[in-house]
Amino acid sequence: MDGRSRPHRRPHLVVMVLFDCVQLLDVTGPLEVFAAANDQGACYRLLTASCGGREVVTTAGARLAADTALEEFTGTIDTLIIPGRSDWRRAVSDTPLIAGISRLAGFSRRVASVCAGAFPLAATGLLDGRRAATHWCLAGELAEYFPHVQVDADSIFVRDGKVISSAGVTSGIDLALSLVEEDFGPKVARAAAKYLVVFMARPGGQSQFSARQAARQPRHQTVRQVLDDVTADPTADHGLEAVAGRVGVSVRQLTRLFRAEAGMTVTRFVEQIRLEAAQGLLESGTDPLDVVARRSGFGSEETLRRAFQREHGITPGAYRARFRTTLTARSVLAKVR
Repeated sequence: MDGRSRPHRRPHLVVMVLFDCVQLLDVTGPLEVFAAANDQGACYRLLTASCGGREVVTTAGARLAADTALEEFTGTIDTLIIPGRSDWRRAVSDTPLIAGISRLAGFSRRVASVCAGAFPLAATGLLDGRRAATHWCLAGELAEYFPHVQVDADSIFVRDGKVISSAGVTSGIDLALSLVEEDFGPKVARAAAKYLVVFMARPGGQSQFSARQAARQPRHQTVRQVLDDVTADPTADHGLEAVAGRVGVSVRQLTRLFRAEAGMTVTRFVEQIRLEAAQGLLESGTDPLDVVARRSGFGSEETLRRAFQREHGITPGAYRARFRTTLTARSVLAKVR
């Protein structure tokens, strides 16, 4: 030691709201990110708060102790986080919980929700007139129950002013990494992500998890077989004649069946699956674009480039660059038409 003291830095206070039947990963995912960031040079102080300071039981049956009571805590909060529960109606009808969240939000620098946590947050009125995200399967319910909220059903997370909302449960990790980057820079966020073995920024948006899921779920075995074959090997020959030959129908019959059952053309589905494969390669690796094109089934760099321009309005190289930081990746949405 050289005798010089390290400069004092006020910890960034994160308060995680707890309540019964909360989804465990909504709570632990973000908190683990902040804890990992502390090991990489960040300075977070983590607190949990519940109504009355009571212990809560999560959906997984785990019991979580609260550090403080929602109605008693005073002082400035840097980040307030509201997790969710599957039965969101019970959460929004919990008057003390909504009052406690509203009270703490009043002296919080920023407020965030994870998954169904958008519902109790919306119940406070803080999302009125704002864009917000939630789990894709709850987006319609959020829009219907809270018509003043502008629901974004695709984004992994959305920021509107001081309010940030995220999608499904693990997206709380993405959100937390972005907040770490905002607070302490990309180097700290990247080190935390590497330690946790997660993406620095998640691929695309909710709609691409995945193109196979986004297609209508067909009843016809022939269409299901095509969907599964293309998904299993994007690099194979998936031209109309080749696909029709493998499943034993005419091109005309396949075209009619696929559009009726899957809601899109075979060609469109194949391109979506190949785009999804290319996105994963671009986001997680450093292979040259011609290699990415071959490994994802596009064959050539030019075909890959045209597909990205049509789908995202940017080149594959620009797409890769955007995923090197969470702060720009949030604006990249993968939309399955």
